[in-house]
Amino acid sequence: MPKRVLQGVVVSDACDKTVIVRVERRVMHPVYKKFITRSKKYAAHDEGNHFHAGDKISIQESRPLSKRKNWVVLGAPPVEPKPKAEKPAKAEEKPAPARRRRAAKAEAAEGAGGAA
Repeated sequence: MPKRVLQGVVVSDACDKTVIVRVERRVMHPVYKKFITRSKKYAAHDEGNHFHAGDKISIQESRPLSKRKNWVVLGAPPVEPKPKAEKPAKAEEKPAPARRRRAAKAEAAEGAGGAA
């Protein structure tokens, strides 16, 4: 029989070599047919004290390690990289507004008139 693997969030890391993991699952309500969230907490063995509250981890079923600890931390679940959205190509530069064009023409005329 394969060992179960669950994913959850570390709630507490106060104990030595143990983390408390909250695993959530969604179930359909039998009468109202709406999905509701149910959660359960598991004590899991963390040999190196690597994980802290708020970390997302995977745990695997194991032999009993203590009175209420039957799970071992596998590590952080693999995170799939998000595909990068391609940036649209820049449109050609728009011509400057009329005021700027007139000012640029005036400067060019002054520069040309001084040289002549």
